[in-house]
Amino acid sequence: MSDPVQVRDLHKTYSNGVQAVRGISFTVGEGEVFGLLGPNGAGKSTTIGMLTTMLRPSAGQILVAGHDLAREPRAARQATGVVFQDSVLDNDFSGRQNLDLHARLWRLPRAEADRRIAALLAVIGLADRASDGVRTYSGGMRRRLEIARALLAKPAILLLDEPTTGLDPAVRQELWDLIRRLRATEGVTVLLSTHYLEEAERVCDRVAIMHQGHLVAVDTPRRLVDTVGHDLLELEATASTGEALQILQASGATAGRPLLTAQTISVPIRPDADQRSRLLRRLVDDGLAASVTIRRGSLNDVFLHLTSASGRPDGVAGAGAADATRPATEARRPA
Repeated sequence: MSDPVQVRDLHKTYSNGVQAVRGISFTVGEGEVFGLLGPNGAGKSTTIGMLTTMLRPSAGQILVAGHDLAREPRAARQATGVVFQDSVLDNDFSGRQNLDLHARLWRLPRAEADRRIAALLAVIGLADRASDGVRTYSGGMRRRLEIARALLAKPAILLLDEPTTGLDPAVRQELWDLIRRLRATEGVTVLLSTHYLEEAERVCDRVAIMHQGHLVAVDTPRRLVDTVGHDLLELEATASTGEALQILQASGATAGRPLLTAQTISVPIRPDADQRSRLLRRLVDDGLAASVTIRRGSLNDVFLHLTSASGRPDGVAGAGAADATRPATEARRPA
């Protein structure tokens, strides 16, 4: 079976001349949880808009469950369940009534709709609150109901646009646990956008990082983290970062380009314990560091290396034109 989502050389230029998306390509495999990440202005929201048929591409092709969005928009929409960032629930209705209305809009047969609504309410844990007005629901309950609403017509793809924005950490965790269960029980492919990088690292099989309308990386979170190094030295400079940078780059202990954000320098570091010790002593003894720590790398470090503002000193990671146009790495979800 072909990949449920196929994006090929996608472009979007607005009427004011702004090129929001500049020739991106990626696929999402069957049953995969795929994350779309990027800073504000990267083109992520525009891409989501085109995937949901809210925006028309300037060029390129999108296939959803084998349907070309340009030629078969209705069939593509029927294959996609969408949870938008802003709520689309009717506050004057109960939870069950919201689902019933959506089932009617999709023209589900009455008996099938009743079975489907009952099953989804049980899975999302709202069976005992189904008759209560949506106005009485917490933010997490509303999100769960919106996910159930998106899954009513048994779509092949579930598209989640910033699904956990504004929710507290405990509720966010509950929501991701629910999405994992639904993927297992419904067999749905999940494409999501999020600003919470720790969530993307934990729940996504693969992620795509956008910057300035380009895809700058597509791979598994683990492989992307490996590109910046397993361990990172993080230094808070006492004054100018220039001298500290020179010592880092000449030490032989580092294993990649430093990243500079304000007075903080992060750099991959080699596993050699003696080299590490000598470098740390030098930085502290020379009074160049207010604090020095060594920690594990994360997807957040990858994100910063690929999307930070350009104009850094030579040899320091930034995301100027060279980063924005570099070929994206590609790896499929491990079996």
